[in-house]
Amino acid sequence: MNWLTNVVRPKIRNMLRRETPENLWIKCPDTGQLVFYKDVEQNQFVIPGSNYHMRMGALARLRSIFDNETWYDVALPEVVADPLKFRDERKYVDRIKDARTKTGAQDAVKVGFGKLEGNGVVAAVQDFDFMGGSLGMAAGEAIIRGMELAVEKHAPFIMFAASGGARMQEGILSLMQMPRTTVAVQMLREAKLPYIVVLTNPTTGGVTASYAMLGDIQLAEPGALIGFAGARVIEQTIREKLPDGFQRAEYLRDHGMVDMVVHRHDLRPTLARLCRILTKTPLPATEAPAIAAEAAPPAEPVAAAEIVATTPEATPPAAPQA
Repeated sequence: MNWLTNVVRPKIRNMLRRETPENLWIKCPDTGQLVFYKDVEQNQFVIPGSNYHMRMGALARLRSIFDNETWYDVALPEVVADPLKFRDERKYVDRIKDARTKTGAQDAVKVGFGKLEGNGVVAAVQDFDFMGGSLGMAAGEAIIRGMELAVEKHAPFIMFAASGGARMQEGILSLMQMPRTTVAVQMLREAKLPYIVVLTNPTTGGVTASYAMLGDIQLAEPGALIGFAGARVIEQTIREKLPDGFQRAEYLRDHGMVDMVVHRHDLRPTLARLCRILTKTPLPATEAPAIAAEAAPPAEPVAAAEIVATTPEATPPAAPQA
């Protein structure tokens, strides 16, 4: 008890109390450094000091990819919310409601269509904050719809994968999305359209056993955890100690599972360049001369005697014709 609780009226006490946002500061998981949230957000959720790549929400990811941070949200098919009437400690429908309130999204996958350096692309993003980015019926339908739109627009399809695997609350209906999305990938290949996958932290379980590892080009963000089973499960199964960095993006790149590990700041120009190469799209008129000048070999020095010999004055007159 003190004078504030004894004397000051409740309404005034509420005015004096300042609410501090919980996410005002972010602690780097790698170094323990405390960084102001706004600084991390402006740096595309990369810790400035350590370059640790934090998880990135679906909206932030789409803003970072499309020109002028503008795109069209793709309407996604609706599915049954709780087909198995599943319940463990809580009802599945309650978990869905909480995830939608937390993220503002209907499910784990968001699809957008827009321009990437002037060329149309379709991008799908898995949001790990929505029930661990788990693959359920809604997520599977969203990915398939995105690939169908890419075929309709004759545009490349970019998949940002982040998931803990299949959604157990939907059972076999969730596992069915693995072959269904694989068939949709084949549809892209038959249409001769690029399919580029960006593996983010983490990408595990049934997602890596289906569409996440079927890209024409496999990119990964630095330090991303990528694998099917967990490291502890593998160690207990094979009864061996796994090497350092196992299942990390750099390890997979060194062993041929990933084509490139790309820093998030370089991801947008890298994706744009890959889309141009795979679709054989010419460079924009403003960029072509500069790139051509960089690619041109340096001119060899010409001797002074050669310069004199090619001037009009030094050139002997042509012989008169008969």
